[in-house]
Amino acid sequence: MRGGKDGLYEDIKRKILTMELEPDQDLDEGSIGDGYGLSRTPVREIFRRLEGEGYIEIRANRGARVSPMTHQSLRQFFLVAPMVYAAIGRLAVQNFKKSQLVDLSDTQERFRRASITGDPDSMVLENNRFHEIIGEMSGNVFLKPSLDRLLIDHARIGHTVFRPRNDDMRRRLQLSVEHHDGFIAAIAAHDEDAVVDLVFEHWELSRSNMEMFVAPTGMKADALVEGPANEMEKQS
Repeated sequence: MRGGKDGLYEDIKRKILTMELEPDQDLDEGSIGDGYGLSRTPVREIFRRLEGEGYIEIRANRGARVSPMTHQSLRQFFLVAPMVYAAIGRLAVQNFKKSQLVDLSDTQERFRRASITGDPDSMVLENNRFHEIIGEMSGNVFLKPSLDRLLIDHARIGHTVFRPRNDDMRRRLQLSVEHHDGFIAAIAAHDEDAVVDLVFEHWELSRSNMEMFVAPTGMKADALVEGPANEMEKQS
C-alpha cells in the first residue's frame, strides 16, 4: 500500500474494481486518512475526485460509500453498454496513436500472464485497463466518461469469470484472451467493421458471464428433499 493522496486514490479504485470494497460499503474518511497519513481535507478531495468518476457516492450528513449496484443501475448498464462499446471501438480505429497500440499490447501481455498464473485481481485490473486504453484511443470527450463509468460496474459484475471454477469458465476466460488479441490485430489493421464485430462477440461473452454473478446457480434444498413428507413416502 502506498501512502499519500496518490496511493489512496489508486488503492480505493483497485479495491472497488476487485470487490475488496463491496458495493454500498461505507467509507470512513477518518480511519482511511489515518492509514495513509492524511488529514480529512485531502481525503475529502480524493473522495470528490472518485465521486466524479463514478467509484463512490458522497451523501449529505451520511458520508461516503462505494457506488451501489441497484436493479435500476444494472438495467441501465445492460441497455447502454453494447452501444457505447461499439461507438468507442469505431472511434478507436479512426483515431488511435501508435504509442497507444503499444500500451494496449503490453497490457494484453500482462492480462495473458495473469490468466495463466490464475491471479484474479490482476486479471480484473489488466482487463479494465485494456478497455480503458481503447477508450483513450477514441479521443472522444463525450463518450470516454460514459465508458469509464460502465467499466467500473463491468469489472464488479463480471469478476466471477476471473475466478473460474470449472472447465466451461476456463474456456470462457481463454476466449476473452483471444478476443483481446483480435482487438489489437483489427485496430492495427484499421478494420473498423472487424472491431465492431468483436465488440458484440466480446459483449455476449461478458453478458453471459455477468449473468452467472447476477443469477447464480441455486443451492440444493436438502432440507426439503429429506423432509418429513419424503420420509412418509419412503415408509408407504
